[in-house]
Parts: sequence; C-alpha cells; structure tokens
Amino acid sequence: MSQTQAAAILLAPFLITYTLFLIYPFFRGVWISLHDWNLLAVAFNPDATEFVGFRNYERVMWGRNIEWGLFAAPFWQITGLIGLALSVILRRVDRLSRFNAIALGLASLLLVFLPGFHPGEGGRWYDRRFWPTVGNTLVFVGLAVPGVTISALVLAAAMNRETRAMGALRTLFFLSQVLSVTVVTLIWQIMFSPRQGLIANITETFGGTPINWLTDQQFAMAAIVIATIWWSLGIAMILFLAGLQDISQDIYEAAALDNARGVRAFWYVTLPNLKRTITLVVILQIILHFQVFGQSHLMTQGGPNDTTQVLVRYIYQTGFRDSELGRASAMAVFLFVIMGTFSVIQFIVGREKS
Repeated sequence: MSQTQAAAILLAPFLITYTLFLIYPFFRGVWISLHDWNLLAVAFNPDATEFVGFRNYERVMWGRNIEWGLFAAPFWQITGLIGLALSVILRRVDRLSRFNAIALGLASLLLVFLPGFHPGEGGRWYDRRFWPTVGNTLVFVGLAVPGVTISALVLAAAMNRETRAMGALRTLFFLSQVLSVTVVTLIWQIMFSPRQGLIANITETFGGTPINWLTDQQFAMAAIVIATIWWSLGIAMILFLAGLQDISQDIYEAAALDNARGVRAFWYVTLPNLKRTITLVVILQIILHFQVFGQSHLMTQGGPNDTTQVLVRYIYQTGFRDSELGRASAMAVFLFVIMGTFSVIQFIVGREKS
C-alpha cells in the first residue's frame, strides 16, 4: 500500500466514530433547533414536528410577539430624532467634524430604533430564566478557569523536582481528577455541611459562626467553584509540569547571570516559555467549565433561587423535563457558539508573535 492508502485506513476508524458521535449529532441538533419538537409527541409520532425556522432562537434570546412602534418609548425616541437633526444641521454649518457627525447620527438612530421594540398583545420579552442562567454560567467560568489555571501552575512550579516526595504529592493531587462528579459532590457536600463539615468545625474552633454554604445565595456559587477547582487541578497540573520540564536549564543559567532568580526568573523566563501551555490549559478549561452540570445539579439543584442554575442544566430541564427539545437545542447551539468564541479569542490573544 502507498502511504496515502495506509494513512486512510488508519484514520478511518477515528473519522467514522468522530462523524457518527460528534459531527452528525451536532448538525442534527441544529436541525432540531429549527423545529417545534416536543419530545413526548415525537416519541409516539415521529412526524409530530413543525418547521419554525429561527423562532426558537427568537423566543429564547429575544422574545415573542415583539413589535416596533415609532412612539413606543416617546422620551428616548424623540431625543434620538432631535440628535439626528442636530448631527445634520451642525455638520452643514461646519460645527462638527465628519467623524463626530456620523457618530452622533448613529447614536441617535439607535435611540430611535432600539427603544421602539416592545412586546405586543400576548407577547413578552425573552425567556426570563435564560439570560440570568447565561450570567451564572459566565460567573462560574470567570471564577473557575483562573482558579484552576493559577492553582495548577503554582502547584506544578512547586513540585517540579525529581524526588520521591514530589512524585507522591503529584499522585495525591492528581487523584481527585479520577473521581466521578457524584463522588466529588458528596465529598464537598459533607465538607460544606454547617453541622458536621470540616469547614464548619474550623470556623467554630476560631470562634466564628458556620456558614450554610449550599443554601446561602451569597456563597452557593463560591462553593461549587471551590469544589470544581479541587476536582479539575489534576490534568492542568500535569500539563504545566510537562511544559516546565520542557524548558531548558540553560535558559535559567543564562538568566541567573543577569540576576534573574526566584520570582524574577519565574516571571521573565518561566511564564514566557509556558505561553503555549497556558493557552492550551485555558482553552481546555473554558470548554470544560462552560459545560458544567453535575456540580450544580447534585450540590444545589440550581438553587437557591436559581443563583447556581447553569446553562447545561437549564438545557437538560427544558429538553427532558419540559419536553421542548427544539428550544433546548437552540440554547445548546448558543452555548456552542459562546464556547467557540471564547476559545478563538483566547487562542488569538495567546498566539505567539512571529
């Protein structure tokens, strides 16, 4: 066989599996998102679907029966019309530069256009739980990703030594990674218990009042983030250790001649040489943590008062509890776009210059 034929045969099992279990389900999900697809109705009658185009996206992110009126918000729209007129007049009498006149005109047009949208008869704005849930997910990712990245980097730098003790510590820190989400949540439910938890006992030892972490709106999200950081450290730490061990000692010796040791060496030598590894870890953590489900579902059930409700859990409830698979698929596509956007931005920011 030629090299091309051999490569095709060796790649075929992966490509077939990838297509069947990832590419096809993705496009199938996009197709479902364009339909009114009731899960129970389709289970009894496969033809019980209706093509609705982008109505599911509109309903989730925008609203339904949204109309536009010239005087729906008179104050803002009249202000916009006045601003539009002023931009034209002041430009004609040469009191505004062309750029400033265009900027004022565009801002005025937005004031005329955007406030004019309003729910019509029987209509309402977007799904009231969707955007708050997106906000919760962004907060979770914004706390968990830096937490995992910084903690794993510090641990990897501290354990970048070839000794038996360091080997044992690496194993201990990595062990949490192999636990299932159910075991992790059970461990941290006990840890956060205000009666028998370790954190409550330590708090009482120092004369404090134990916090009911999982039912307090101020601390519930923090509890999930802490449990997630503890659970997710392993892989990130191993990746950073691999990156650290790939840095030549000659670079550190050369830096030492310029009086770069300790913290200075870490800042000016280690971090620049770990740039690709940091980018990889951050992208992987973003993709992983945007899909958070188990911690919220098992530790707090999305509560209290939806403060820990995350997007994947809401998609799950919409699709399998409410049987609205079309709307759930639209939210899943939105989640995919958000994850892809953040990953591309991080890749561009972390890309090395020529």
